[in-house]
Amino acid sequence: MADTQHERFMREAIDLSWRNVREAAGGPFAALVVRDGVVVGRGVNRVTSTNDPTAHAEIVAIREACRALGSFQLEGCDMYTSCEPCPMCLGAIYWARPRMVYYGATRDDAAAIGFDDRFIYDEFLRHHEARKIPHLQILHEEALAAFREWQASNNKTPY
Repeated sequence: MADTQHERFMREAIDLSWRNVREAAGGPFAALVVRDGVVVGRGVNRVTSTNDPTAHAEIVAIREACRALGSFQLEGCDMYTSCEPCPMCLGAIYWARPRMVYYGATRDDAAAIGFDDRFIYDEFLRHHEARKIPHLQILHEEALAAFREWQASNNKTPY
């Protein structure tokens, strides 16, 4: 793909983010998933309009693209997002495995307007019990039983 196509797709993502702000549907974030020069998924931030904290633009675009492609992975796809992905979206992007991510604004730009995820990055480094939302492991052996059954199964799709 030539640079002009990358810029065209990024402009489309940025235009979607503008539209989302103007429609008061959510934050100023939008994303596209593109395969072979064709948009296969679009997403805008819908957190407040759907009362879904996972409805970030990248997640919405990934879900739409996966449905359109009939796959849980985005091999051969590129993602264009109006802002550098947050930790949740970054995790989803890695699970979806696109070829490349292009972004416009940075996470520092997002922090400057009130969307600061630094505390989440910091939380990753804390011991489970020291996190702002403490994590406590219980029933470990019982939980592992399902893991063992999956590992032994001949009817599984690794990912």
